[in-house]
Order: sequence, then C-alpha cells, then structure tokens
Amino acid sequence: MKYRIEKDALGEIKVPEDAYWGINTQRAIENFRISDTHFPKIFIISLAELKKATVLANIDLKLIEVEKGTALLKAIDEILEEEKYLDQFPIDVFQTGSGTQTNMNMNEVLANRANEILGFPMGKKEPVHPNDHVNKCQSSNDVIPTAMHISALHLINQKLFPSLTRLIESLSKKIEEFKDIIKVGRTHLQDAVPIPLSLEFEVYKKQIATSELRIKNACKELYQIPIGGTALGTGLNAVEGFTKLTIEHLSKLTDLPFEHNLIMAEGISSHNVIANISSVLKNLALSLLKMANDIRWMGSGPRAGLMELILPKNEPGSSIMPGKVNPTQSEALIQVCLKVMGNNSTISFSEAYGSILDLNVCKPLMIFSLLESIEIISNSINSFIDHCLLDIKVNRAQIDSQLENLLTLITNLTPIIGYDKCSAIVIKAFDENKSIKDVIKEMGIELDEDLDKLLDPKKMV
Repeated sequence: MKYRIEKDALGEIKVPEDAYWGINTQRAIENFRISDTHFPKIFIISLAELKKATVLANIDLKLIEVEKGTALLKAIDEILEEEKYLDQFPIDVFQTGSGTQTNMNMNEVLANRANEILGFPMGKKEPVHPNDHVNKCQSSNDVIPTAMHISALHLINQKLFPSLTRLIESLSKKIEEFKDIIKVGRTHLQDAVPIPLSLEFEVYKKQIATSELRIKNACKELYQIPIGGTALGTGLNAVEGFTKLTIEHLSKLTDLPFEHNLIMAEGISSHNVIANISSVLKNLALSLLKMANDIRWMGSGPRAGLMELILPKNEPGSSIMPGKVNPTQSEALIQVCLKVMGNNSTISFSEAYGSILDLNVCKPLMIFSLLESIEIISNSINSFIDHCLLDIKVNRAQIDSQLENLLTLITNLTPIIGYDKCSAIVIKAFDENKSIKDVIKEMGIELDEDLDKLLDPKKMV
C-alpha cells in the first residue's frame, strides 16, 4: 500500500494514499482497535446532511467563499445522492465520548474531496481546511448530538412507523377473523373463564397503538437540537445567525421541523431525550414480547401443548427429532425484544454515568445502541408479520374440546347458588373426572333457568 505523510501538532503519520480521511482519522483507526463496529449508514448520512446545512449557512453569512463552499456541497451531495465514500468512515464506535473522531473523519473526507474537486492534492488541508472551513462555527460537542437526533428521527420515520402501521393492520385482520371464537381464558397458567380469541388480539393491538403514540410524542423532543452551541452551549466562535440559518437549511434538507434548543448546553451536557426515546422503545419491546410469547404458548404442542393456534411451518425445528417444527418467529422477536431492553439499560447507564458536568461523554455508545434498537425491532416486526402472524390458523376442534370440559364455567352460577357450593361442584367434578353438568345433576341442585344456557360460554363473554 502506498502512503502519504501528514503532519499535525502531535507529529507525522502515514495515511493511505487513496484515503479521503486524514491524520485525525488515521490516529483514531490505530488508537481504537476495539470492536470493529462502525456507525451505521444512517448516522453517516445524517451527519453529512448536517454538514450541508452548516456549509449553506456559512455561505449565506459569507464565512466561506463561494468557490470553496460549492466544492464542499458537491462533495456532500456525492455522499447524500450517490452514497459515495461510505467506506471512508472506518472508526470504531468505541472512541472518545464526544464523538470527536467521527466528526473529524467527516470533516477530513469532505475537505479532501473538495480539494480534489478544486484540483489540489489530498492531505494538504488547502485550500479547504477540515477545521477552519468544514467545521466552521461548530464543535464536535454540538455536531454529534444534532446528528444523533437527525439519525434517530430518520430511522424511526423510515422503518419503525411503517412496521408499526403494518402490525396494527395485521392484528386488525386477525381480530376480525377470530371474532366469533370463544376459548379458555388463563390466569397464572391455569384455566380461567372463557374469553374471545379476538379480545386477546385486541390487547396486543391496543398496546402497539399506545406505543406508537408514545413514540410520536417522544419524537417531538428530538426536534430540538443544540447546533450552534459549539463546545459547551455558549456559542463560542459561532457567529450570530449561524444557528437560525443552519436549522432552516437542515429542516428543508430533511423535511423535519427542527428547532433551536433554547438551552443549548442541555443538549450537549446531557442526552435525556435519547434516554427517553429508548425507554419508549423498551416499552414497545415489552408489548411485542408479550404478544410473541402468548402466541407461541397458544401454538404449543402439537399433542402435549395448548395447540389452540396452528403456526406456520417455516423450517425444520430439530436436527434429531424428525418432523418437529418450532415457533421460530416468536423466538426471534423475543430475542430482539431482550436486546432492545438491554440497549435501553446501556443508554440509561450512559446518561447516568456519562453526563458529568458540561459534557455527556457516552455519545457514540448511546446513539449506536438506539439506532440498533430501532433497526432490529423494525425488521423483526416485519419478519413476524410476514412469516407468522398473517398465516396463523385456529385449531377450532381443540378450542371447542377444551371449552367443553372447562371447570370454571361454574363461575356463572356463583350469583345463583353461591361461591362455596360452586367450589364443591368443581372439586368433585375434577376429582371424579366428570362434567360440571353431571355433578350438578348428581347433587340434585335445582335451578330456575336452563342449565345449558347458564353454562353456555358465549353467555359469559
């Protein structure tokens, strides 16, 4: 590999000759060989969008010459419109807690590409300088938090909301499909009174719709961004008008209603907003976990389980037991939910331990964890819909058989003959393996109403 030599205040270092990154990025590559995990594309794209907004603002303010600004805008558009140079962001997620290395990585890539466009060699930092021009009126401390908000909103709007809409629609179809089916209800994993199968699915739908509303409300907080606050939220080295113009350009570029965080220091020293959206995602994960777990329980069997639902047969379930099929989509969704809950704990601790004095120093970990949660929960919802939910069938014979022998049907008689007498009937029926009706007749209990009607499960829902 051929190299070029770059210099800074710390000395000289070799940078690959064809790399668009520079000396700051190269030092980070060498100093942070930790996980081989990098920021996802959505974060790099969001950071580039922010840089475009700042360049446009600086051109408006005549802080960057038009020729240099035009070259920078072309370099940025090559990333945004053609998705070029995405391989030029190799820094590990585990780096400085402010994300400075990733900000400088973007600054260097854009400066080098702009210089190349203008006919100058890479690595010389002229005529376009990564700090003096690309990072003008900015600090990593306000750039990275702003990019955190942009990327989270993009991924939520592009992936999470569409998946939730699909899930709600799919559950609605199942509710309609199951509306006339009465089954055994269960509490404590024991038989309870009858319940409509559709009502159980209405529970899932209600929780998902509630989570969707909570996420929409949490997103409103993400619109407030600290760009222009520079290092500590005081706006040092950012000229008057920079924040306003940057937010105007950014809102147009992203079609998102960003607004100025009036206390910019809050958006730099703490990321309570990120912790909040993660917490809402955690609650969504809890609801999804309940749905996935319930469905795999209702589909358990085929001979020794509940077997009320017949789940799709997607793949062989065992390498040793022929013909075995497992509830794999439920299991995958459950694992994703557990990962999202774990990520929420990571984000919570990052906010608690990282927000010390005037700067949160866990920014990369927080946004990486949040974006991962949004990505995998969106994908797993779609997978669950496509490979499980839509093709669930009802085992009507099994449901009717269980309902016919249900001992808790006696509950409908407690207002008529009393709790204690009903308890005695149930215990006798269970001990002697008899039906409720047979025991009532044996005990000579007289009822004014027809017993079949009183014990009709449909009358109990």
